[in-house]
Amino acid sequence: MLETYLQDFIVLWVVIDPIGSVPVFISHTTRLTAQQKRQAALKASVAAFFILLFFLSLGQIILEAMKIPLESFQIAGGLVLFYFAFTMIFGESKVESEMEMKDKRVDVAIFPMAVPSLASPGAMMAVVLLTDNSTFSIWEQIQTMVIMLTVIVVSYFLLRAAGKIQSWIGDSGAAIVSRVMGLILAAVALNSVLEGIKTYFGI
Repeated sequence: MLETYLQDFIVLWVVIDPIGSVPVFISHTTRLTAQQKRQAALKASVAAFFILLFFLSLGQIILEAMKIPLESFQIAGGLVLFYFAFTMIFGESKVESEMEMKDKRVDVAIFPMAVPSLASPGAMMAVVLLTDNSTFSIWEQIQTMVIMLTVIVVSYFLLRAAGKIQSWIGDSGAAIVSRVMGLILAAVALNSVLEGIKTYFGI
């Protein structure tokens, strides 16, 4: 049981990537006051939580309404997660790519902080796969939601401490962490694909 919780926590930690969001947050809030930065961190975290909660609660229902087997979504999701991991490792890191998404017309707490920095496409897919109605009970899905909330809360406090963290690890350190997380995510994604194939073909 503890192993399952730990695995879910690691998956959600990797796809949400709180540490990789810190330099992004710093880059987009340089002109804000300390109070505004605290408000932006809170708003981004709350928005990300409710976005992921929507996918956690209704993602599979939407798939079933479209008559898409969860196994197919698991395989497709695993492939997309693998691509996401691949770009984290070999392409621009999360830090570098999301720093380029500045748009002064949009509230930075929502874009790019809530989406796609915290509530990334990978995170949306992950919460659906971790709450399969045919595999997990309601109680287990609630536990996954609590784990997701825990990661978001940790993300919030990391954003609050963004200035200190940035001085400790720098942009290069955050990019290294992002690539290590990408390697872990690649292993998780491959496992998702293999499990989906095994279930779909009844192996």
